[in-house]
Amino acid sequence: MALRPQEWSLARQLFALQIAVVTVVVAAGLGAAVVQAEHSTEENAATRALAIARGVAATPDVRAALSLPDPTSVLQADAEAVRRATGTDFVVVMNTDGIRYSHPDTTQIGGKFLGHIDAGLRGEDLTETYTGTLGPSVRAVVPIRADGRVLGLVSVGIKRSAIDRSLQGQLPLLALAGGLALLVAAGGTGLVTRRLRRQTHDLGPRELSRMYAYYDAVLHAVHEGLLLLDDKGRVQLVNDEARRLLGLPADVVGLPVADLPLGASLSKGEDQTDELHLTGDRVLVVNQRRAAGGSVVTLRDHTDLQALTGELDSVRGFAESLRSAAHEAANRLHTVVSLIGLGRVTDALEFATGELALSQQLADRVVEAVEEPVLVALLLGKVAQASERGVELVLDPEAAVPPGVADPRDLVTIVGNLIDNAVDAAVAAPPPRRVEVAAWVVGEELVLEVADSGTGLDAEQVEQAFARGWSTKTDERLIGRGLGLALVGQAVHRHGGTIDVTGDAGAVFTVRLPTRARVTTS
Repeated sequence: MALRPQEWSLARQLFALQIAVVTVVVAAGLGAAVVQAEHSTEENAATRALAIARGVAATPDVRAALSLPDPTSVLQADAEAVRRATGTDFVVVMNTDGIRYSHPDTTQIGGKFLGHIDAGLRGEDLTETYTGTLGPSVRAVVPIRADGRVLGLVSVGIKRSAIDRSLQGQLPLLALAGGLALLVAAGGTGLVTRRLRRQTHDLGPRELSRMYAYYDAVLHAVHEGLLLLDDKGRVQLVNDEARRLLGLPADVVGLPVADLPLGASLSKGEDQTDELHLTGDRVLVVNQRRAAGGSVVTLRDHTDLQALTGELDSVRGFAESLRSAAHEAANRLHTVVSLIGLGRVTDALEFATGELALSQQLADRVVEAVEEPVLVALLLGKVAQASERGVELVLDPEAAVPPGVADPRDLVTIVGNLIDNAVDAAVAAPPPRRVEVAAWVVGEELVLEVADSGTGLDAEQVEQAFARGWSTKTDERLIGRGLGLALVGQAVHRHGGTIDVTGDAGAVFTVRLPTRARVTTS
């Protein structure tokens, strides 16, 4: 494992890389510090030599000694005293021709000074590095002036070997500083790596790349919408299905969830389990769970399922109507049989024909007024259901619905839910309990009207009537009510229709839908 870095975890690879980078940086910094220290030491030596040379050149005894027949007798002792006192390597006093009057090596006295003196002869100070009789040195050359004339020159120098020794004395401190910097950097890198290992679960780059590929594939493949929200209610992730179900734009990430469809519900951050919600033309099942740093929302499309459920409810209603009709027919049959058994055949015949005529009259009225077969079946079933609950369901005598004017499934949704809510409202009100249904075509619009004898709706209830979850029922056993009217509003909206509600003496719901002929021509 140690010899195969490509198999290391991401944290371990980054740690090794960071250590290498830090080592290179510290080494480069240490080298730069050594070069800087060398340059600084050399500059300090030159500055020091220049200051000493100026001091010697300004000494009156030195100027006076240059006028003596034998300047060396005075200058050699003075120069050596200065050299020893200042710790320099040589103090040389010379004439304008560069002939030495003093030197640490007395054999060099009287010889020509090795170095540049032209600047000194012009009255200027000079510092340089030059190789003389004592080897390479950093030296300063200063003129000795009197009455505006240059009488001689003073050169003070420090050998390079002495400068190097001074620099070597600084190297342990520089090395210690570099080592401490490397240690601190390694410690900080170790802490960062430890945190990274926890966050990446000590996985390697290949594993992380493979996980991302799987994660991305799953997000695009699942048939459920997925939203990830942070703790401030902003969208952090959204998959393709969620974009489709909610009609979201491409740049939705980072937007507040309150700005999205269903945002009012999702922004609360509360847990939801299989909650039904409506958006423009869809019925969605929403689940929301709080998670670390935010919440996870899943969406399932139940639009088609809800339509099928509505049809199933209608079929179930038809079955209940048939059961009720069968039970009632059995009662009437028993009555007829009992009358015949009592020898009252005429009474039995009158009772039977009367009941038959009444049922046939109702069926004939519905069939004559409503030519859409699905709506006929729905109304006959609802009449039986309402009768069983003590509510009279009446079809307006002027009602007329030709076949094919609207989608039968949407007619079942709209009329069925409106009648169910009207019957519930009538049952909750004092007798007489009555529901009236009217339907007719005006121009290119189908008008559906359902009125009940309930207590009606106030202005606030009318405004809320088609919001998901609204209901006038308070029975705790009826949790989940309020979807029926929302489905009615959705179906009407989908077809570009309108719906009006009045609630003075009982509620009256009036729906206007464009007929199929109008939709086709437009």
